[in-house]
Amino acid sequence: MNVYYKNARIKQYHKENRALRTETTINNTYDFGIGKRLHNLPKLREIGFVANRRLLDVERLSHDCMLTEDTFQTINGPVAAVRQRASGLRFADRRIQSLLLGLIPFRLLPNGFRCADLRHHLAVLSGCDPQSISQGAITYQLRRLRLHGLIERVPDSFRYRVTEFGLRVALFFTRTYNRILRPGLAAALPTLRAINAPLKRAFDKLDTQLNAWIEQAQLTPKT
Repeated sequence: MNVYYKNARIKQYHKENRALRTETTINNTYDFGIGKRLHNLPKLREIGFVANRRLLDVERLSHDCMLTEDTFQTINGPVAAVRQRASGLRFADRRIQSLLLGLIPFRLLPNGFRCADLRHHLAVLSGCDPQSISQGAITYQLRRLRLHGLIERVPDSFRYRVTEFGLRVALFFTRTYNRILRPGLAAALPTLRAINAPLKRAFDKLDTQLNAWIEQAQLTPKT
């Protein structure tokens, strides 16, 4: 795998098919505002190590993005901090799914993202014109994300970074919704013309048993 940033590259491969190796190569030190003299080597090493760790952290979270029940409920509920309040990020809201899906690629950006970047991604994911999304709407979404701890502001700038917690939440919400909930409902609910899959047959049996239980309890009038 190769990840490029200006004249720098992160290369990841399996060395001798045994161990995962991650290497960062910086071909132009001025891409990071650093000179080329030897005394700048420690700074370049730190940049390379940070880049490697960020990539490995993303890969680790990508394979294990589970949330506890308390964390899940907290994110879905409102939050307040320093006289600021924000509504919850509800799992079943399609707009929230688009918002979190747009955050995932921002995690690897070394300088964070801007309001315009978020507006563009939301427009693409929502199928609308970026100009139709007002600045106030973007500011509102940024405040929600920040108060919930999913993003943080880059000091002395108008840019934001996606936190490790934010990436975990975004991956869990979007993967659960797109890989489990949507295909599961399509396979189980008869109103969606579900195919005769094992999940549909299991739901049909459950529906039959529930109807029998309700009838046994005599909750419905006899006709």
